[in-house]
Amino acid sequence: MKTYLIISALALAAGFAAPACAQQKLVPAQSEIAFTSKQMGVPVDGKFKKFDAQVAFDPKKPDTAKIAFNIDLGSAALGSPETEAELVKPDWFNTKLFPQATFQSSTVKATGPGKFDVAGKLVIKGASHDVVVPVVLAQAGANTTASGAFVIKRLDFKIGDGDWKDTSMVANDVQVKFKLTLTGVNAL
Repeated sequence: MKTYLIISALALAAGFAAPACAQQKLVPAQSEIAFTSKQMGVPVDGKFKKFDAQVAFDPKKPDTAKIAFNIDLGSAALGSPETEAELVKPDWFNTKLFPQATFQSSTVKATGPGKFDVAGKLVIKGASHDVVVPVVLAQAGANTTASGAFVIKRLDFKIGDGDWKDTSMVANDVQVKFKLTLTGVNAL
C-alpha cells in the first residue's frame, strides 16, 4: 500500500545525512525526509516526522567527516491513519523489533563546488547495505542546507514481506528526498 512504499523511501533517506562541523546541529523544524513509492503505478508520497543526525563535517576536509543518522520508523506519515497503522507491522517496518533506521558514514568525497558523495551503511529492519548519497550544500547566513535524492530497493531491506513482495502491487524502487538544515558548518 501507499504506507509501505513511503516507509521504504524514508528508511533510505535516513541513510543520507548532510555533513556538518563540530558543534553542528540539525534544525528539525527546517528539515525534511520524504519518500515516494508507487502502488499499482500510482505515486504515493510520505515523510518521516522524527529523525536526528550527529554531524562533524568540514567542507574543506570532507575526508574527516563523521555522519550518523537515526530515523524513527514509527513516525512515517502518509496522510492515512489506516495505512500508517500497517507500516509498523512485521511485514513492513516491524517497529516493535526495529524501531529505527540508521546510517553511518564511511567516506565523504567532494564531487564539485558544494557537492559531495556520502558513502556508508544504511540499516533498516536489521538488513545492512552500502549506499552512496549525493548531497548538495547551500549556505545562507548561519544555516547550511544539505539536500539530495536517491533510490533504494525496499525488498533489499525486507520492507514489504509476505504478500507484499509482489512488485506489481507495490514497486520495489522508493525515492528518498531530503532537505536538512544544519547550524555550525564552516564556510564552503
